[in-house]
Amino acid sequence: MDTEPMRCACCDFKEECTQEYIKSVKANFGGEWLCGLCSEAVGDELSREGRGQDGVKEAIKAHMAFCRMALSSPAVRVADGMREMLRRSSRDKGTTSTSAKSSSL
Repeated sequence: MDTEPMRCACCDFKEECTQEYIKSVKANFGGEWLCGLCSEAVGDELSREGRGQDGVKEAIKAHMAFCRMALSSPAVRVADGMREMLRRSSRDKGTTSTSAKSSSL
């Protein structure tokens, strides 16, 4: 199966998808491709507001605004930096503990 890289219209997340999956997502969201998390959020917004398919564009627009606000927030940038630091730290600890185990054998 051939895949194609797709970028979420809301959060800019990029993932590889089959043409069939791309078509089904776009059909559900007025021609926009959304990642799984954003499609869930937009779906929740639609069901909460009782908008149905008529309000898809408005729900997507509202979620896009939320994503832009969240991604530009200094708190999110700090959290991303902390997450990266923890990843590196855990990766370094994994390397250290693995080499310590092998040297003790």
